Amino acid sequence: MPIRILVADDHSVVRQGLRMFLNPDPDLEIIGEASDGSMAVQMARQLQPDVVLMDLMMPEMDGITATGIIRHELPDTEVIALTSMLEDSTVIGAIRAGAVGYLLKETEAGEMARAIKAAASGQVQLSPQAAARLMREVRTPDNPETLTERETEVLRLLAMGYANKEIAASLIIGEKTVKTHVSNILSKLGVASRTQAALYAVRIGLVESL
Repeated sequence: MPIRILVADDHSVVRQGLRMFLNPDPDLEIIGEASDGSMAVQMARQLQPDVVLMDLMMPEMDGITATGIIRHELPDTEVIALTSMLEDSTVIGAIRAGAVGYLLKETEAGEMARAIKAAASGQVQLSPQAAARLMREVRTPDNPETLTERETEVLRLLAMGYANKEIAASLIIGEKTVKTHVSNILSKLGVASRTQAALYAVRIGLVESL
């Protein structure tokens, strides 16, 4: 089954460009397009995509607000923030809201496809520069609920960049069990995305770096 993608951007030329970039990949399928944040939320509820490519600056409802709603209501749907500038402070807001990562709009097609596949497989991918910036800007929980030994193992592998399937193989458990553990980890840590959980793992010394 291809990865089902919802594209949310208020510029039709961007949506058309993304469709042109991603359509040739048989592993990816764009199932809908939204022109504002409110429409993105409505379509996500209806279509339940695997991944949403979310522009951050849109009318009606901005991408950060939309990301927060989607991640709260549809925890199995990952959101990748789209931005024009890496230094844009709204990117930090998007990560806080639950985006698993972010891409610049001028990202090449191959790199974008890889990022979408990584997000859909539960893989956290951040450049060292981005990770360092997010460590400074994104708050992680001060007094989280205690994780079980197995949840701690899953968190460590997640922060090391393992995909769900790789975590399952490493721990000799099912992929659905991994997803359940990840959901419990996010709930106990009080965070909205795998990226935030991975940053927490670095902060407590569970892994050295992302």
